[in-house]
Amino acid sequence: MLFNSYIFIFVFLPITLIVYFGLGRYDNQNIAISWLIGASLFFYGWWNPVYLGLILGSILFNYAMGRFISRSINHKSKYMLVFGIALNLGVLGYFKYANFFIDNVNSLFSTSFHIEQIILPLAISFITFQQIAYLVDSSRGMTGEYKFLHYCLFVTFFPQLIAGPIVYHKEMFPQFAKNTVGKFKYESLAVGLSFFILGLFKKVVIADTAATYVTPYFELATNGHVLTFVEGWVAALAYTFQLYFDFSGLCDMALGLARMFGILYPINFNSPYKAYNIIDFWQTWHITLSRFLRDYIFFPLSRSRKGNVNRYINLLVTMLLGGLWHGAGWTFVVWGGLHGLYLDINHAWRALKPKLNLTFKVPPFIGNNVSWLITFIAVVISWVFFRAPSIHSALLVLESMFGFNGFSLSISGDISRRKLLFFLMAVMFIVKMLPNSIDIMSLFNPVVEKNYAKHKSLIPLTWRPTIIWGFIFVVLILSSLRMMVTQGYHEFIYRFF
Repeated sequence: MLFNSYIFIFVFLPITLIVYFGLGRYDNQNIAISWLIGASLFFYGWWNPVYLGLILGSILFNYAMGRFISRSINHKSKYMLVFGIALNLGVLGYFKYANFFIDNVNSLFSTSFHIEQIILPLAISFITFQQIAYLVDSSRGMTGEYKFLHYCLFVTFFPQLIAGPIVYHKEMFPQFAKNTVGKFKYESLAVGLSFFILGLFKKVVIADTAATYVTPYFELATNGHVLTFVEGWVAALAYTFQLYFDFSGLCDMALGLARMFGILYPINFNSPYKAYNIIDFWQTWHITLSRFLRDYIFFPLSRSRKGNVNRYINLLVTMLLGGLWHGAGWTFVVWGGLHGLYLDINHAWRALKPKLNLTFKVPPFIGNNVSWLITFIAVVISWVFFRAPSIHSALLVLESMFGFNGFSLSISGDISRRKLLFFLMAVMFIVKMLPNSIDIMSLFNPVVEKNYAKHKSLIPLTWRPTIIWGFIFVVLILSSLRMMVTQGYHEFIYRFF
């Protein structure tokens, strides 16, 4: 069941909301929370009921392990922590990387080992990271005596099940303990519904339209076809925007769904294509993953391996692991490695610039836009590896982009150049000049964080419960539903990670 499906929008969500708030009238939080857990498990099981046992077993194991570790802060708890992390990573490794490992062993040693294709459980990467963070924080004495029902909701709450955000216990458990749980609020419903509609529009109207320009050319490259200069850039730029609006839309929908139930999520997406450098990009793209990698991989590595050189190595290792987390393929490793190198170069430049007394007397407008363009192109190049099914096909696309096959402006197929150009210019304008959803909803406490970066936009827009905004959102939802009727609905890109 996907957020952009009819059965979710018109059946599952309304029933879940109505029953939740109906139960909330009886002033028994446990009943309302139990209903949400049951609905979330139904949502999870709709995709593949076989894996319900997996998620329930994971919850029971990690909750018990966390309680044991937090109650016995000694050498035994350290061993239990290692065991808990190892088991979580072992389960993740089996489902996500076993086929990848066997394929590479066979390729490297000319063997013929075989296991059946393993179907990846929904959201296993996000659930694993979330529970590992809980175990580590338990070993640090940072967790409390949380209720089992609260822990179940922490792991299973359906808005985060498709692709996050990766939430921390300290953000969620205090909200679950409030006496407002199950209580209906018009503001929460209105704000949540607005977020959801914005996200649905981004996904269905923009991202899925971009996909129609992406798929044909990447398929040609996969089949060994030599792309023209323009085709290479169309494939790369269209995917850059497809992924942006697909994931941005998913983040908005998750925020909106949680808010309808009175729950605030942390910010996970904050105009990353407005970034002036790669450091800023990773502070605004998939923010909850970035902070997990920082808090639970980079910082521990930095404590054990100090020094400037090791710092750069640690950053590269962290990003390589982050790339592998996204998918079991060498293209993801290359993508992570590229961003590790980008970040190392960015940090090295920041460190060397004052020491070498390098100053550039250029107007801020020019300097900022040059920095933005360099960052944007670096990101576009990396996305080619993220999208391509193999390194070879990724290199074919990049060769065409950088003129190795000439600078032909021709485009194969029946794609209208005028529509293509208009689409790319329109989405670039939206990305660069308009406020993001968090900024639009900023008057109504959109995320857990009280202070977060707000971006200046050419056209400031701020949502209010007015007739004009109501009309705008009616247009957005009708446009989205029309696209769903004519083109069907497509899965989210991050659902596969």
